[in-house]
Amino acid sequence: MLEAIQQWDSSVLVWIAEHLRSPVLTPVLSFYTQLGNHGLLFIALAVLMLLFRATRKAGLAAGSGMFLGLLVTNLTIKPLVMRPRPWLTIPDFINLVPEHDPNSFPSGHSCCAFAFAVALAIVLPQKWAKALALAAAVVMALSRLYVGVHYPTDVIVGTIIGALCGLAGAMIVKAAYRRRERRMEQK
Repeated sequence: MLEAIQQWDSSVLVWIAEHLRSPVLTPVLSFYTQLGNHGLLFIALAVLMLLFRATRKAGLAAGSGMFLGLLVTNLTIKPLVMRPRPWLTIPDFINLVPEHDPNSFPSGHSCCAFAFAVALAIVLPQKWAKALALAAAVVMALSRLYVGVHYPTDVIVGTIIGALCGLAGAMIVKAAYRRRERRMEQK
């Protein structure tokens, strides 16, 4: 079973490299995917949201979701599974960006992006902001395949974990806000 998954993962990734890479997309997606290194893009956006009262709850939810994702993905599953990166196992495969973590499964970039996006989608009232956050997460996840640093199953599992962590982060922050409001009413 694992061998069949590995074979499918490798063939999809090779197909992407052979058929979708282009001189126009490569610099754009290489730059964008590196904005996600260490979660920087999404952490910076969450911190920025904390500065404004109208978006503070969403920033807290996103930050909580991303923190949970970090614990589950990067600090727990990756060190346990230790799946090698694609260029280490697929003969003659070329990745487009440097990646210093040798562990591929699951995708931390995808997890972080979806934890951020799902938390915002739950907490923010603006439909355009929800759509933008989810689109940014989808592009981040797909960019990881395009640049060749993750297998499709790495991205799929990272996305699922991220979505669940984003949901949990939003629920935690909503519950904390409700508790705070009840205390304020009692005073």
